[in-house]
Amino acid sequence: MKEKIVVLDTNVLLHDPDAPKRFGDLRVVIPMQVIEEIDRFKKDHSERGRNARRVARLLDAYRRRGSLADGVAIEGNTNGILQVVFCQANALKDLPVELQGGGGDNNILAVALEQSQCSGLKDAPEVVLISKDINLRIKADAVGLQAEDYINDNVSIDNLYTGFRELNADAETMKTLLDEDQLSIASLGTIEGEQLTPNEGVVMVDQQNNSHTLLTRLQGTSKTLKPLHWLKRSHLGRIKARNREQSFSLDLLLDPSIALVTLVGKAGTGKTMLALAAGLHQVADTHQYTRLLVTRPPISLGKDIGYLPGTLEEKLGPWMKPIIDNIDFITGAAPGDKSDQTKRQKNREPRNAWADLQGMGLLEVEAINTIRGRSIPNQFLVVDEAQNLTPLEVKTIVTRVGEGTKVVFTGDPYQIDNPYVDAECNGLTWLVDKLKDQPLVGHMTLTKGERSELAELAANIL
Repeated sequence: MKEKIVVLDTNVLLHDPDAPKRFGDLRVVIPMQVIEEIDRFKKDHSERGRNARRVARLLDAYRRRGSLADGVAIEGNTNGILQVVFCQANALKDLPVELQGGGGDNNILAVALEQSQCSGLKDAPEVVLISKDINLRIKADAVGLQAEDYINDNVSIDNLYTGFRELNADAETMKTLLDEDQLSIASLGTIEGEQLTPNEGVVMVDQQNNSHTLLTRLQGTSKTLKPLHWLKRSHLGRIKARNREQSFSLDLLLDPSIALVTLVGKAGTGKTMLALAAGLHQVADTHQYTRLLVTRPPISLGKDIGYLPGTLEEKLGPWMKPIIDNIDFITGAAPGDKSDQTKRQKNREPRNAWADLQGMGLLEVEAINTIRGRSIPNQFLVVDEAQNLTPLEVKTIVTRVGEGTKVVFTGDPYQIDNPYVDAECNGLTWLVDKLKDQPLVGHMTLTKGERSELAELAANIL
């Protein structure tokens, strides 16, 4: 039987420092080029820098147990071996002329190619290059090497949990649910009903009349369906649910028994608007939480916020502009009410709800870089654009949540700006998949755009 060797790229270790432990009894080879790149990342203040330092410590721990050049048994595996390998000069010569310049990916590719040739062995080993870099995988395929993505935490976006489903029922059953304010799912008499996950939304459809529907939700692990009570009790001013997905979302956001909510959807579906509206309502009106804390990863400009001038608030301004716009809309005059707008025009003083809420201590803006190490009790935490976070970054945020805090992650997996994650390996979809069966967690996938007819057209076609 041929030996199987996996060669790891730098981005795999930066994504998951424990990656060498994920390959069972196989030999795991780390090219010296990867060690060099890890060393360059170690002073980075981002999650990549923390992961780079963690990788360095793990490799040093293995070094103390034996020679990395010869191979060290991987902790927790029976026969797994970890080995650090140099790129030999003659290995580069085996690459096509266009790739013989050396450095970076080409050195890693040369190591993988050399491992697959292993002169002197009767049966050359099967070598697989593991990389999250699409271009490197293409190069590997071009030189005849097997290459794969690192999929330890991948989640199929097409099969992502939606958070709700439709179930057929007779009119009498639906009436019973409304009259008694609850219904045991056992009374539905369907296998699909028994498969519901905690806090999953259910659209009950009349078997005799498809237009007759009722929105309900499974209450945690109680095996009981109830109408959307929290949605009916709320008064969010100009913010109202425009479709069933938004209705389910608001019910989850307003239910204090649910500590974590994930909202996934394309641009314009109302994810951020709903989260902020529910948060402000529960902070300023019902006083369920002491403060609305808002954060989002500063990815779009490609720089750490430290490069921007000014105080923390001034640095965060460019990143938080979409949030500011939403807050101003939520706190603005109701549709048709021109009095507030006319008054502001007369006084020539633009409304600044963002600053007012901060001044009252009801709203706080936090750089996501500084979340680590904090404990966040009794707050409504909104993490916007969460699709740009890695699974480890999401775990870091959730583990900061203190007693009485609710955390909401919103994002669109198809609009990712972080080069180190994609639609199937980002922290948002990973979180949805990992926690969908937990009674403290609720999720909703929103598909219908409500921003404008043009925005919906662009989201669907462009």
